[in-house]
Amino acid sequence: MTDPLKPGATIGILGGGQLGRMLSVAAARLGFRTHIFEPGANPPAADVAHSITTASYDDVEALAAFAKACDVVTFEFENIPTAALDVIESITPIHPNREALRTSQDRLIEKTFLKNLGLKVAPFADIASANDLKTALETIGAPSILKTRRFGYDGKGQSRLRSVDDAASALADMAEHPAVLEGFVEFSAEVSVIGARSATGEVACYDPGENVHRDGILHTTTVPARLTASQRMDAVLLTANILNSLDYVGVMGVELFVTPQGFIVNEIAPRVHNSGHWTQNGCTVDQFEQHIRAVAGWSLGDGSRYADVVMENLIGDDMNRVPELLKNRDTALHLYGKADVKPGRKMGHINIVQRLS
Repeated sequence: MTDPLKPGATIGILGGGQLGRMLSVAAARLGFRTHIFEPGANPPAADVAHSITTASYDDVEALAAFAKACDVVTFEFENIPTAALDVIESITPIHPNREALRTSQDRLIEKTFLKNLGLKVAPFADIASANDLKTALETIGAPSILKTRRFGYDGKGQSRLRSVDDAASALADMAEHPAVLEGFVEFSAEVSVIGARSATGEVACYDPGENVHRDGILHTTTVPARLTASQRMDAVLLTANILNSLDYVGVMGVELFVTPQGFIVNEIAPRVHNSGHWTQNGCTVDQFEQHIRAVAGWSLGDGSRYADVVMENLIGDDMNRVPELLKNRDTALHLYGKADVKPGRKMGHINIVQRLS
C-alpha cells in the first residue's frame, strides 16, 4: 500500500449529497481537505468542503483536473459511470476499489457474488424479456419483486408482483431496463451491519442496527437490534467475509433479513450508509471518520458503542417537527442544509440517545 496520508492532504469525493457533506466534516476534524465533484449546483456538501468542481461525469477535462487536485478519491454513491472512473483512476487511487463498485452497481452481479461466497440470498433470476419473466415465475413464483439491475435506490426501480397476473405491468415499470426477479422473503426483521476495512486488512464492525422502512425509504434504525449474541456475531463475521473477499478499503453497509433459516443478504452498499448514522452519537469514532481513516491509510477506530440509539430520518415535512425535537435533551439533530423541502426528500436525521450505565 502507499504511505498513509498526512493532515493537509486532499480527499476527493464523488457526489455532493448529505453523505458527502458528513464525510467532509469528518475529514476536516482529522485535518484533511475535501474536494467535491458534483454535477448539480449548490449541493449540501459544498457548504463544508474546501473545494468543489461542478461538472458532469462525462466532462473528461474536469474529471482529470479534479483527480490531479486530490491525493485519493472516494465516493458517496455507487452509480458513477465507468468511463469517469477510468479517467480518475489513471491519475489518482480510488477507494473502495473498482471491483467493489462493479459488484454493487448491478443487482445480478451482486447476488451472484454473494451466492458464490456461500451466503444466503433470495431466489433470483436474470430478466431480459417477457419470456424470461414467465419462465422465472414458474420457479420463483409470486409474491416476488422485479427490480432494475442498476440505478435503483429508496424503493425506486422496483415493482411488486402479487401474482403472475402482474407480470406485464411489472415489466412495463422497468421501462426496458435489464432487470432481476427476486423471490419474496418472509423475515421477522431487517438489520444492517456497518463494517470497515483498512488497506492493511484490519476490520472493524459496528453493532447491527434494526431497520424499519416506510414507502421504500429508511424510517428508523434502532441499536441494539433484537438479536441474540450468536446472531450478532454471525452478522459481523458475514460482513467481514464480504469485506475481505473484495479486498475492500472503506466503510460498507450490509443489509440482512432475519429469518428462521438464518440471515439472508438483501444487498451491500460500498459506502457510508443511512443506517449507520446512529454511530455519530453512539460511538467514539463514527462511520464517516472510520471511512476517512480507511481511505487515508490510517488505523481504524474502535466500533464499540457507548449508547443505545434510535436514528430517525427527517423526510420532507418532518422539518416542521424540528422545533419540538430540539426540546428533547437526549436528541441530537443533524440537518443537511437542503434549501427546498420536498416530499420523500431526506432533509436530515435525529439520533435519540440513551447512554449505557
